[in-house]
Amino acid sequence: MTADVRIAVIGAAGRMGEEILKVLSQTQGAVLSNAVTEPGDPKTGRPVPFGTGTFGTDPAAAARNCDVGIDFTSPRSSIAVADMFSKAGKPLVVGTTGFSPEEKERVLSHGCTIPLILSPNMSLGVHLLAHLVELAASVLDGFDGEILEIHHRLKKDAPSGTALYLAEALARARGKTFSEVGLCHREGVAGPRTVDEVGVMALRGGDVVGDHTVYFLGEGERIELTHRATSRATFARGAVTAALFLAGKTPGVYTMNDVLGLTGKKGTG
Repeated sequence: MTADVRIAVIGAAGRMGEEILKVLSQTQGAVLSNAVTEPGDPKTGRPVPFGTGTFGTDPAAAARNCDVGIDFTSPRSSIAVADMFSKAGKPLVVGTTGFSPEEKERVLSHGCTIPLILSPNMSLGVHLLAHLVELAASVLDGFDGEILEIHHRLKKDAPSGTALYLAEALARARGKTFSEVGLCHREGVAGPRTVDEVGVMALRGGDVVGDHTVYFLGEGERIELTHRATSRATFARGAVTAALFLAGKTPGVYTMNDVLGLTGKKGTG
């Protein structure tokens, strides 16, 4: 009989962390090894609602005690967690958003020593959407590409990491990078839209979990590709699936496309 994969959840007291704990309790072949909170969190020391044991505050100990880690915290915390898991030689899934380019590169650098996934969105559907966006962008020559995202009023970063991920996919399919052609706001006399421009707009309000629509706007017609998340459980299931995928893998930076089987890439570090 194959042993269950022991998964440590870093940021277990947060909204995403709680969803991951619940999904883990319902997933065959996986078991919670550690539920880690931020120091000072009121849940510290309390029983874990989905699983055994209590909430702790030591991610380094969690790294030593698990087979794979899942991190949903903050950029600063995630960098430290990635350092700890790299030192312990344990795979890590990072779902934190809001990294600067430099912070993102620091996390990804650990792919040289451990299997690693860093994704702004753990929904399997979103990554299928990105795959379709690249296909559409490569075929629809002359169509303008625009992205609109909507999230709840409490979201801190804008545009969302997912919207930027989709924008990168769109730009890449046309031989560009988002840094070259991206535009995140229009105000005043903005002038005509450029041919290569990729606009990304953000709306905030209510309790929207996450809506993303990619528009391809042509002459006399348009195509809209949309993903709507109605529950955080969607992201939690994706994160647990990614963690199980990483178990036993060789060091490298993997993607959710690898998890979905959309690429033949085995990871590079």
